[in-house]
Amino acid sequence: MQYRPRSRAIAAAQHQTVARLKYWLMGSVIGVGAAIAANGAWADGHETIIESHAYSNFGEVKYGPNEVLDYVNPDAPKGGEIALWAQGTFDSFNNYSRKGVAASLPGLPYEGILASTADDPYGSYCYMCTTMEYPESRDWVIFNLRDDVTFSDGRPLTAEDVKFTHELFMEQGIAEYRNVVSTYVDSVEVLGPYEVKFNFNPEAPRRDVIGIAGGGSTIFSKSWFEETGARLDEPRVEPFLGTGPYVLGDVDIGRQIIYERNPNWWAKDLPINTGRINFDSIRIEYFADAAAALEGFKSGAYTFRIENSSKEWATGYDFPAIDNGQAVQKEFADGTIGYAQAFVFNLDRAKWQDLRVRQAIGLMFNFEWSNETLFYGLYERVNSFWENSDLEATGVPTPEEVAILQPLVDDGLLDESILTSEPVMAPTSSAADRPLDRRNLRTASALLDEAGWVAGDDGVRMKDGQPLSLEILSFSPAFDRIINPYIENLTRLGVDAKLDRVDRSQYVDRRRSGDFDMVGHGFSMTFEPSSGLRQWYGSETADDSSRNLMRLRSEAIDQLMKVVIEAKTLDELTPAVHALDRALRAEGFWVQQWFKDKHTVAYYDMFRHPENMPPYALGQLDFWWYDEEAGEALRAAGAFQ
Repeated sequence: MQYRPRSRAIAAAQHQTVARLKYWLMGSVIGVGAAIAANGAWADGHETIIESHAYSNFGEVKYGPNEVLDYVNPDAPKGGEIALWAQGTFDSFNNYSRKGVAASLPGLPYEGILASTADDPYGSYCYMCTTMEYPESRDWVIFNLRDDVTFSDGRPLTAEDVKFTHELFMEQGIAEYRNVVSTYVDSVEVLGPYEVKFNFNPEAPRRDVIGIAGGGSTIFSKSWFEETGARLDEPRVEPFLGTGPYVLGDVDIGRQIIYERNPNWWAKDLPINTGRINFDSIRIEYFADAAAALEGFKSGAYTFRIENSSKEWATGYDFPAIDNGQAVQKEFADGTIGYAQAFVFNLDRAKWQDLRVRQAIGLMFNFEWSNETLFYGLYERVNSFWENSDLEATGVPTPEEVAILQPLVDDGLLDESILTSEPVMAPTSSAADRPLDRRNLRTASALLDEAGWVAGDDGVRMKDGQPLSLEILSFSPAFDRIINPYIENLTRLGVDAKLDRVDRSQYVDRRRSGDFDMVGHGFSMTFEPSSGLRQWYGSETADDSSRNLMRLRSEAIDQLMKVVIEAKTLDELTPAVHALDRALRAEGFWVQQWFKDKHTVAYYDMFRHPENMPPYALGQLDFWWYDEEAGEALRAAGAFQ
């Protein structure tokens, strides 16, 4: 089951699920725990039972029941098509399986019990439920389901489907998901046709339990799975039956996908969906690479593009449609935690288990030159896993952080310098005018000498008769211009470095199986990190994880994650995350790349968005809409296909 944490998933076009009406549990789960408005009742033992439409661990939620979201245009018209692009190919619509290459936007047909919004980072709201009930202990939660939820073929959704879905994921879901959820959910009971109860393990941290139960997965149809014999762990050429606003329309495997609005979508009149889910269809065009995709946009083969290349953003949008106003370039503020993009080492390989070697390799990436020469100054360097947020560790540790870190230092799990030092920062270069920084080269050479990797007469670093070789796994030709100068610098250091660019299918398979030295990765953290951290950094996920690609196994990190997960208030959570951030950065398993705090998009001028854009979403598939008059004028002018 693939999860992208909410703060980035909302913003990322190719992986954005409509309206964030569900959570995925492969990142930091958005917790729901502290009691808000409720009808008081008594359980056995005189424990108060809380009943509410929503939940937050930290303060009150923003919206009451049946309120329209502040940032939408409630009068946004329905209709039209938005067309996006994806790279490579696909052969499956099942993104819950490790087999096959999943299609773009695979979550569009699905929904979950709870919903989030793009302006309330801590709130969770009943969506498929009218209310939720739980005791102060949070030993269990009951979801009182709506009785009007239907799957796209019209069959009703009941509590049996919720129980079946949980058990299906526990049987056929990927191991990293099962390993996390099984430690939280003890059992699921059907109390009535529309009443389902999740019982939680006594040892499970209570900040997570309701969020895992209500937002941990989409809800599937029990009867449909029994009729079809479909499996969650096998690829599929069509989606599973879902309750979501879109169903699969036309598809050309590997080339094009069209998702069409379900006219009988059960939730179209809910207040939370006012002004949302506005397009009649969403089309995805596949291209071999980013360069071909940009040319496709210029010719009107698709109509909305999130630009991830600084070079193209700075130089590639000089074409007639932009010049005559038929298409526009626009930047939007991105208030989410910075997407920590990086190269990561495969720590299962012995040569990368020496921190000195990893540090030496990292010194050879000249960000300053890359940003000035290749990126047109559009990026900032990644330093933290919680970049651009209050959760980023800065300065020397506070007394609260020291109290968390000291036991790990005493046990020899962390170096004592972490108690008094500023957090590890990405290496800098004073040579922004040339790719090779000789100062960093000398420092890196000394580190490799100290680690026993000695340069021979031919300049190649050797140890125990073996050369220090490094292959950087990639699939995108657009990254060649970034990787190749890095490889040249590594070669000057004496590393036998190569770019290993493969097709997307091989790339996916090799990342999954750990068949690489170094690979590109991105760390998407949230404002309320919790149990999902284990899938990013937990020792138990190192052998088989779509997030812990570096195969990190660290007792110190495991213990720090436990402190974060068990934090009950923001005052407890913040120093715990700071401590974890410091320790992760000290591990040195990454070569930090870059981030930017804005969305850079281009689109044909027939799409509109609210003036009051929310802080945590671009929302092009959520609350944008199609201007029919403008679209017809552009079509008549031959602006797009």
